[in-house]
Amino acid sequence: MPHNRPFPVRTPLASAIRLMLCGALLAGGAIQAPARAQLAEPAGSAPASAGRAYDIAAGSLDQVLGRFGREAGVMIAIDPELTQDVRSAGLRGTHTTASGLAAILAVHRLEAVPGANGGYRLRRLPPAADTRLAPVTVTAQAERGGTTEGTGSYTTGSMNTATKMPLSIRETPQSVTVMTAQRIEDQGLTSLSDVVQATPGLTVTKWGGERYRFTSRGFQVNNLMVDGLPIQYEEAALSTGAMSMYDRVEVMRGAAGLMEGEGTPGGSINLMRKRPTREFQGSLTGSVGSWDNYLGSLDVGGPINEAGTLRGRAVVSHQDKKSFIDDYENKRTLVYGILEADLTPATTATLGFSYSNEDNPGVDWNGIGTWPDGSFLPISRSTRMSPSWAYWDKKSTTVFADVEHRFDNGWKAKLAATSIDSEMDMMGTYLANQTAAPSYNLVGGSPAYRYARDQYSIDAHAAGPVRLWGGTHELVFGASHRKNKWKDEGAPTDFTPVSFNPLDWSPRSVPKPTITGSWNLWTRDAEREQTGIYGSGRFKLSDPLTLIAGARVDWYKQTIAQQWGGSAYGASDFKVDHEFTPYLGAVYDLNVQHSIYASWTRIFNPQDYYTADGGLLDPQTGSNYEVGIKGEYFGGRLNASAAIFQIDLENLPDGLPVSQCATGLTSCYRSAGEVRSRGVEFELNGELAPGWQMATSYTYASAKRLSEASAYDPIGSYSIGKRYATNIPRHLFKLATSYRLPGELSRWKVGGSLHVQDGVKSPWGVKQGGYAIAGMHASYAVTRQLDLSLNVNNLFDRKYYSTIGSYSDANFFGDPRNFLLTAKYRF
Repeated sequence: MPHNRPFPVRTPLASAIRLMLCGALLAGGAIQAPARAQLAEPAGSAPASAGRAYDIAAGSLDQVLGRFGREAGVMIAIDPELTQDVRSAGLRGTHTTASGLAAILAVHRLEAVPGANGGYRLRRLPPAADTRLAPVTVTAQAERGGTTEGTGSYTTGSMNTATKMPLSIRETPQSVTVMTAQRIEDQGLTSLSDVVQATPGLTVTKWGGERYRFTSRGFQVNNLMVDGLPIQYEEAALSTGAMSMYDRVEVMRGAAGLMEGEGTPGGSINLMRKRPTREFQGSLTGSVGSWDNYLGSLDVGGPINEAGTLRGRAVVSHQDKKSFIDDYENKRTLVYGILEADLTPATTATLGFSYSNEDNPGVDWNGIGTWPDGSFLPISRSTRMSPSWAYWDKKSTTVFADVEHRFDNGWKAKLAATSIDSEMDMMGTYLANQTAAPSYNLVGGSPAYRYARDQYSIDAHAAGPVRLWGGTHELVFGASHRKNKWKDEGAPTDFTPVSFNPLDWSPRSVPKPTITGSWNLWTRDAEREQTGIYGSGRFKLSDPLTLIAGARVDWYKQTIAQQWGGSAYGASDFKVDHEFTPYLGAVYDLNVQHSIYASWTRIFNPQDYYTADGGLLDPQTGSNYEVGIKGEYFGGRLNASAAIFQIDLENLPDGLPVSQCATGLTSCYRSAGEVRSRGVEFELNGELAPGWQMATSYTYASAKRLSEASAYDPIGSYSIGKRYATNIPRHLFKLATSYRLPGELSRWKVGGSLHVQDGVKSPWGVKQGGYAIAGMHASYAVTRQLDLSLNVNNLFDRKYYSTIGSYSDANFFGDPRNFLLTAKYRF
């Protein structure tokens, strides 16, 4: 059958040509493409007639082109045959994109011509050809910094999650990872929890069937960012929806105080939405998998008017899936739409929304219990210890907008805002202490709850180059405001607690209760507000040394009021003025491929954990230190890093038994004193050879107690020198790889994944040994438009617990072996 699709060229050298995504200036922007324009400059750069200032040091041609692409906001396809072992004098002065490329390439008798996805490709000039770059019209995709869609890569050339500047991974003085569109597709990662589970250094645990918690370097991640705007992550009501609306996920490990203000030091997860394209494109995807898992999505984008100054994109997806757990289902629907308009040649506005709905009939509130000594019961993975009628449904509606203006001098100003309304409705039970092993009490004093949680986030900032001390530097300054409002309430039901034997019982035998009163049996009203100003700069102190320095000042206000049965309890107010968060980072280039770096920042995190007397725990405070070395190879197509880190943190929460809590409190905590987390990380991401993508990492992180603050110590784990967060693994190894077969087999791509971790234990004595989970995937290109792929997860059907808790709850089996077969048609 003839090939209808442009498969990789079959010569090894030619097939090494790969697209290196270099990103847009700072936060990125749309490519302005007015009708009949000779050269449409990318958003984030000055108009073609004005140009912008560049100060790019000499280095390899790959490196110089990579830096130019990031600053100009264009994509450049690098051919090793043309650039290998070629040195460049760099670029200085004011240039348009066209004149800048011509100045860099002409001396090497190369030229840049328009390529796919709004970028350029290189070619050698023929003899006697004019070395000037001819005028071109760019009408392809409006690239935003770091976009990974269509690159086929496991890495990226630009990201801004750490500093709000469009830096490469090598230029960023912290541990960062980008989960690209290609990797998400190869591994069949359909949800945010799937992506986090595959991300280096991060761990996923459950607090309930549909309540995922993310942990990094021993500490829980309590914030997300969406397109760089911070929002509060809370697993109870927030529905992040399917991954089909996101281009990539940028992850930074370590404190993100410069970007977020308050937050835990584990890290930051930045979800980057898909953006409109300048040319029409679309895809239709359908999947079928184990446990009647059916998933379909439609993704369409392109210009709306003839000039292409108004563009749109829409994504619709739906999943209907049962589970290996009896009577457990998931029904998830996502609708996403975005419009992007070039109001002027230098101003772009964006307006969008998303709606995510998750119905989870049969959701298990608390997992399964154990024997009284913490050992596991001899039960099937399909066992549930809650009635079949339990459910946990949630939905979120998001509206977002931004406007960006690009000045002639290379500066950019941007105003962005997002508003999220989340709701949750649930009914369920939880396990109580065993009465006589293995008999449990099934409890639900008020098993009906509903939450309404609203939040908005606004950010305004300006960024651009400045000339100081004979060089060009970059500055960012701005202001932000966030507000979260929680209104939670519970209603009484006619549920009667029962005792059951999990080795011999039917979850369908318990009748579904009905609500017998109003929604004011229990209420919680909470509000948190944060306002901040910030600034940072990237200063080129010399050719090899770059300093990144910044700070922010924040004002916090928090109120919480709760009542049970008409009696108020746990009412608390909290206020902090001008909290100062500094940031320092330095990067020193050892040569054209390697850099060493160091960074330091402070940590501040207000808490809503109650103490035994009904007050609030003091805010978490501390410092984050990191040093490391990074390497960038093959023009940025392969990135490697090694890091050593230390986090010192005070006032983390230690759980106390309910018997020690004030009347009305269902949980209370005491300060853990000072905790120190230390560790190392090694990571490799990108293209090892033509057609071979690899992402592999090893993380060691161990948190220990430096002071003793908790009187309650059930198994002797709270004393000085003992580990903190023993339910989080210390050793993590993750691997994902894919390879496009050569020659006549080039229609095939094969790959696999591996997750290895050591044993964990809970403070209540429940233990889970170390385990390894393997996966594999394969895809076949039927035609140019149609791909078929198969993913097999837990290939060897390893039986393990993905989360452990107490002997009565919060223990969850990991998924047994399962498959997902996907067909994707592009048009």
